[in-house]
Amino acid sequence: MGEENFRVRDKALKIYSPSLLYGLGLGAVAPIIAIAARERGADIATAALIVTLVGVGSLISNVPAALLISRIGERFAMVIAAGWATVGMSVGLFPSSLTLFAVGVTMLGMAGAVFNLARQSYLAEAIPQQYRARAMSTLGGVMRIGVFAGPFIATLAMKWWGIAGAYWVGTSSMLIALVVCFAIPELPSRTLSSLEYSSGSSTESMMSIAKENWRVLCGVGLGVFCIAAVRSTRQVVLPLWGDSLGLSVETISLVYGLSGAIDMLIFYPAGKIMDIKGRAWIAVPCMVFMALALGLLPLTTGVGTFAAVAMLLGFGNGIGSGIVMTLGADYSPVQGRAKFLGLWRLMADTGVMSGPIVLAAMVAFASLSVGIWSIAAVSLLGAGIFGYFIPRSARNLIAEPK
Repeated sequence: MGEENFRVRDKALKIYSPSLLYGLGLGAVAPIIAIAARERGADIATAALIVTLVGVGSLISNVPAALLISRIGERFAMVIAAGWATVGMSVGLFPSSLTLFAVGVTMLGMAGAVFNLARQSYLAEAIPQQYRARAMSTLGGVMRIGVFAGPFIATLAMKWWGIAGAYWVGTSSMLIALVVCFAIPELPSRTLSSLEYSSGSSTESMMSIAKENWRVLCGVGLGVFCIAAVRSTRQVVLPLWGDSLGLSVETISLVYGLSGAIDMLIFYPAGKIMDIKGRAWIAVPCMVFMALALGLLPLTTGVGTFAAVAMLLGFGNGIGSGIVMTLGADYSPVQGRAKFLGLWRLMADTGVMSGPIVLAAMVAFASLSVGIWSIAAVSLLGAGIFGYFIPRSARNLIAEPK
């Protein structure tokens, strides 16, 4: 694909619509997973545990997802992921045992690992490097728009069909995403002959790729771990601190929504800055702004200051839209790209699972304020790692062939 002839808007519908639909489906059911578990007899602790199964399913599936994509290609992997998610969603449509429901929730996480890795690997090859950050940021932004819109559409559906209405929205979205994935053009490198060659010649194993890229994984990869930990925890600390201030559930939800709106509206300018100036110009400020917001959050005393800090947190997270995917694409080798990105996502998902654990431990031993400040320190650590390891200029990005 010639860079001079590339125009992302000509391909936007086919490239981004599956992610929009997939995000909409997840957004429709994510807020009511715990409630659906409670309807099936789970106590509060068990319901909370079932919610975490989405992350567990993703974490355990990153390596298998990389192997699957290396064998069958990104396009068909997305089709399979959407189909697998549809099956997992369908469990919520009808009365079922708590165990079966937990399996369905885990399936959503497994499908997400395959789908997200496949879409990242697809764009890493399909988009010329000079447009890569904008493409990845847009991908992250489109997914967030879907997740943001999903609960509102599900709310309308639940007026007629109860909780099952949310799952009807989710299942329908996944089925449409499955169909749309068939319309995505296959990558040139994913012809039948190239797939047969790559699977039959035992290209590099996951272990060998990890050994060859250990400096990147232990350097920039540690920064990815930090940003994932901070992002997953920010979704917890805002409601918890709002509750500690005595704010109503409606007020907390409104503030959370405003933070999310800012988050999803600024992805494209951030991607353009990354393409023109360099990745560090966004990766470092993203972590610094989130660290600042988290540091200020325990100092808020009312709805006004709480809302201002929440929007600052949304801004910090929003400018980093697509940064993990962009860096993964930058550092991934052409041969074995899907496997490297599987390891990359494994580090990110480990951070996602670790962040709330660190917060819970600090809250248990000290207080909520200390827990929030601990996550702010993790964010500052991530800023330092990104600032040290990522090249300052776009001209110094990792070359495409490696």
